[in-house]
Amino acid sequence: MAKTRVVIADDESVIRMDLKEMLTNLGYLVVGEAGDGVSAVNLARELKPDLVVMDIKMPNMDGIAAAKILTEEHIAPVLLLTAFSQQDLIERAKEAGVVGYIVKPFREQELVPAIEVALERFREFRALEKEVADLKEAFETRKLVDRAKGILMDTQNLTEAEAFRKIQKMSMNSRKSMREIAEAILLTHQVEKGA
Repeated sequence: MAKTRVVIADDESVIRMDLKEMLTNLGYLVVGEAGDGVSAVNLARELKPDLVVMDIKMPNMDGIAAAKILTEEHIAPVLLLTAFSQQDLIERAKEAGVVGYIVKPFREQELVPAIEVALERFREFRALEKEVADLKEAFETRKLVDRAKGILMDTQNLTEAEAFRKIQKMSMNSRKSMREIAEAILLTHQVEKGA
């Protein structure tokens, strides 16, 4: 099984070194390191890691702002490490889509459950996003097919079932999706109406 690829970001090189050692000992592959939020975002965009582990307080861009970008761009889940546990930071982290939060100092054995839960939450989130996109696509296709059926029923005096079967048959014969056939029927009807 492939090792989980991780980018770490902390403005303190000693903490990065310790974190890299811990993660490596735990079987993770550290593929990149950054000392500030902007570099962390750019590195993650380039390397497409499975996870980004970063500190909140960093120069140029803090970890929460960086996490928001990585989440919005669907690059990688973010696990925040911080010495700060103020409620306002926790709220910002939640709003940014952070999938995990560990308060320093932490022990090596605390990392594995936090990382594995963060990775699983991110996988679940991506699966839900895909499901929503698939449902939207199916709904849009259904609307187009219904409109195309209506046109066929009006212009060719077909029943709803006959119109559906005609679209289905055209789809199979042309090896195009029912959506493409429906769009073609709608476009043809629009052109004929306009002529």
